[in-house]
Amino acid sequence: MLDGTNINIDRVGPAPQPGPQTMFLSNNADIAVYGGAAGGGKSYALLLEAARHIDNADYGAVIFRREAIQITNEGGLLDTSFNMYSSVDATLRFSPHRQWVFPSGATVTFSHLHNQSDVNDWQGSQIPMIGYDELTHFTEWQFWYMFSRNRSTCGVRPYIRATCNPDADSWVAELISWWIDQESGYPIPARSGVIRYVVRVDGQLRWADTAKELLVEYPGSIPKSFTFIAATLADNKILTNSDPNYEANLRMLNRVEQERLLKGNWKIRPVKGSYFPSHCVGVLPTSPADVRVWVRRWDLAATEPNETNPNPNATASVLMGRRDNGRFVIANATNITKAAHVVREAIKNTASQDRNDYGIRVITVLPQDPGQAGKEQAANMAVMLAGYRVETIRETGPKTTRAEPLSAQWQMGNVDIVEGTWNKEYLSQMESFPSGNVNDDLVDASSGAFLKCIEGANVDARRRALAE
Repeated sequence: MLDGTNINIDRVGPAPQPGPQTMFLSNNADIAVYGGAAGGGKSYALLLEAARHIDNADYGAVIFRREAIQITNEGGLLDTSFNMYSSVDATLRFSPHRQWVFPSGATVTFSHLHNQSDVNDWQGSQIPMIGYDELTHFTEWQFWYMFSRNRSTCGVRPYIRATCNPDADSWVAELISWWIDQESGYPIPARSGVIRYVVRVDGQLRWADTAKELLVEYPGSIPKSFTFIAATLADNKILTNSDPNYEANLRMLNRVEQERLLKGNWKIRPVKGSYFPSHCVGVLPTSPADVRVWVRRWDLAATEPNETNPNPNATASVLMGRRDNGRFVIANATNITKAAHVVREAIKNTASQDRNDYGIRVITVLPQDPGQAGKEQAANMAVMLAGYRVETIRETGPKTTRAEPLSAQWQMGNVDIVEGTWNKEYLSQMESFPSGNVNDDLVDASSGAFLKCIEGANVDARRRALAE
């Protein structure tokens, strides 16, 4: 264990659980990555580690998430830290970052690195302990650049700690490949927690079992110690005892996500048909009358076909509803590859048609791209649709991640489509996802519509409960 003490870890919360969590909190590697599946107690362990040196007045730790909203999400880092850090009389500040200040003056800060350039905000900083919650969400460049900020004059040897879930296409998969069985994709139990050493030579990472080997082969190099510690839900007895249904929740995911998040598979990838197989949906002759909430979700990408780009991304929309029986129905889908002014007119006309067909229950949802231009576009669209129920939502995360909730319901047979001329194109694009050769605009629109349907139905249920 770093600096030979667990005293502060024991003060801020329950002792680490036997197994991977204890292994993560008791190793001396310069870099330790802890992960392998959902529910392994990773974020809690990261918060424990950050509190190790809080009696050192000059100590400071920073834990990063890729998106700021991920810090404050329900049950996220900030929520979890409250009971832990307030128990030792730490005070929470909110500006310029969310930061816990301990009685000694030591700090634990939560921040984000959304853009590549966000690392520049930390120029001149000295951060003895840097943590990454969900390392696969960050870029490789961000991770290695921040080593220039991982320095210390407080007596604590600088070190890096990170958590993650499996992602076969992430740069992290290559980084930890020695710890993973390359045939099965599962972590090799005998290698979990084994420390290896790494240097960068001519832009490439060079690995060895000992620092001495690297020093002999690359004189003058300064090896860093590195380890990967695998964990699964089975290693988190506190969670499985307090919430026995959590495993059932994971088993509701599609097969690919079960392999990743329940079994810790680092090699599995979604292939064509693994998310939205056509045979899983039913076809209805007309729209059902028991729909509680309708959502028309748009995915904007207005580009006309041309000689250099004959198959551009389209502006797509999907009209989805949630029924009284809990099932989901898709009543319509559109694809438009026209200039911006034509698309705007089509959006307005579609909103009018939806109101005529389904009344004021239809919510039109538009994506908001990041940056000022995205805000202005969303604001202009909202003005154009004055009088209709309109919302703008900023999308975050990979397309596959956004598609997972709908995919699970789709594969369980809980989704129907209304018979129409659009069915063939829609089902073809859905079944082809994920594929680099086929546009996925309708998938994005469907995923967004589903999430809004869930939100809208929950709000409606709460209103009915209050009325009763």
